[in-house]
Amino acid sequence: MRGKAALLGIALMVLCAAVIGNVTAQLPEESKDKLIHVSGTGKVTTTPDEAVVVFAVETENTDVKTAQQQNAERMDAVVNALKRAGIPEKDIRTAGYNIIPITETDSRGLTTARVKYYRVINSLEVTLNDVNRAGEIVDLAVENGANKVNRFSFTLSDAKQQEFRSQALTAAVAQARGDADAVAAAIGKTIVDVKEVNVGNSYIPLVYDSRLMGMEKAASGAAPTPLEVGEIDVTATVSISYIIS
Repeated sequence: MRGKAALLGIALMVLCAAVIGNVTAQLPEESKDKLIHVSGTGKVTTTPDEAVVVFAVETENTDVKTAQQQNAERMDAVVNALKRAGIPEKDIRTAGYNIIPITETDSRGLTTARVKYYRVINSLEVTLNDVNRAGEIVDLAVENGANKVNRFSFTLSDAKQQEFRSQALTAAVAQARGDADAVAAAIGKTIVDVKEVNVGNSYIPLVYDSRLMGMEKAASGAAPTPLEVGEIDVTATVSISYIIS
């Protein structure tokens, strides 16, 4: 029995060694490539071709239904005015709707459960394909009942974003290759291939703070709202690993 057990133990050891040997043989070898890691940034400056503005109509009343009705009437007037001005229906959408009960405070400044009045806020997002009409549209909305601008920005349409991002990526790759060539030459090496490429990008539109825009001005006799389009930068970044010899 002892002889059989010994033989069985030896057989198991041989089997384990074979399995371990197989696993070790399957592990990938470490790359022996000599690499230069560089990054590049490309930037394209252009003029926005799209404006996005979010208007709001706020109404207040002690009766919630009255506040809602007043709000609906004013927002209908805003939407109808925008459509008459040639803004397509697809470029006008509701961005939010809120009913907020405003409660009273007691003599100690603490909030009570008693509601003083209700505030109804209806927000409308409008996309303009003609950025030169931005000031005109802001004034039009105010004249017809909007009393707040929640957000305003000049930006690029999807098609323009892709077009200028491609240009920025090309510039980023050129910058990365230029840096890699300079480093390789400095150490007496030559770039022979590309090992790895990672692509990233960032895009920042110009944003106008609504607090700078006079939304409470009178509808008649007021100067048009000046909104300068300006320029925006489309940027792209790449990280590239080059093989050298």
